[in-house]
Amino acid sequence: MLIRIEGSNLPGRECGQEPGAPAYRNIHVAVQRRDRPAELFGRYPGDALSAQWELGVTATPVEGGWDLRGPYVQGRPGSRFIYLSWGTVDDHDVFTMFRRAKLWLDGVAPRVLTAAVNSDVLVGRLGLSDGRGGPLCAAVRPPLIEWSAL
Repeated sequence: MLIRIEGSNLPGRECGQEPGAPAYRNIHVAVQRRDRPAELFGRYPGDALSAQWELGVTATPVEGGWDLRGPYVQGRPGSRFIYLSWGTVDDHDVFTMFRRAKLWLDGVAPRVLTAAVNSDVLVGRLGLSDGRGGPLCAAVRPPLIEWSAL
């Protein structure tokens, strides 16, 4: 099965110019691999028009629904999520993470997840900027992300 994350409204390459807040430059976003925080998939600059990641997962039937597992799915059964890592990229192409968004899979409605397992594709659509125009972070569940089956 495939999870496709479609991100729009990226925050730009700089943020944090408010007094007392750290400033970040050359911001990028990527999906973090489970148990390997330095291993990132699909890095996009913060000023991209959009970002899209396709992640292979295994859907296993469990009591009351499905358990999704894969190299980019974090957490334990019943509390799975995908990390989007925000970081700066220096002149040597080194990514330094400064914040993350947790895309919680428990926010997928059971009927949507069953339909996605049947169609083999689950799609999550979300804006990647927070209410102040910075990188979206913290826990992300509906309505911040819209889950659907293809």
